[in-house]
Amino acid sequence: MRITVIGATGMVGSRVVREALDRGHDVTAAFRGRRPAALPPEVIAARGDAADVDQMKRLFTEADVIVGATRPAPGAESTVTATTLALLDAAAATGIRILLVGGSAPLRSPSGGLVLDDPRYVPPAVRDIAAASAAQLDVCRTHGADWVYLSPPALLEPGVRTGDYRRGGTALMVAPDGSSRISAEDLAVAVLDEVERPGEDRHFAVGY
Repeated sequence: MRITVIGATGMVGSRVVREALDRGHDVTAAFRGRRPAALPPEVIAARGDAADVDQMKRLFTEADVIVGATRPAPGAESTVTATTLALLDAAAATGIRILLVGGSAPLRSPSGGLVLDDPRYVPPAVRDIAAASAAQLDVCRTHGADWVYLSPPALLEPGVRTGDYRRGGTALMVAPDGSSRISAEDLAVAVLDEVERPGEDRHFAVGY
């Protein structure tokens, strides 16, 4: 399968690239700026701005599926919706399915309401990016592209690839002790599982 990863040098994107390569897929890694030295040599490297619809359309025509794993720099959270809209527009124009790795904010919290409004999982320091992910899903819901939105748990950080995770619906995935986490490596496993064997849900959550 030909997979194009947008945001391929980030914490999630780089691990999606590695997982896809390990499974034998052909991978195009899209990124802004110069090619990073850490990018695997076997990928097709492509510079591009995720907010540029024409650039994205050119990249998408060479793919069977797109993984959008972009994340704004601190202070640029307001750009998330515009970038998401550009990716969806390019996906719709080319007829290519796109999987967007979003956030946990639009999920239902164990205490009721949205995770966005639960300070246990969204402290003030990360509320801006959390609110941006909730707005990101709203953009998807009103768009005609063939999209799927994956919400990770509240805590996502580099770690170990175990290959194990749980898949749920639109509620935050929590462990018996109330924690909500997954390693970026196992999130990449969930991404590739969905790419290879698409489920029926357009929005779903994963976690340990």
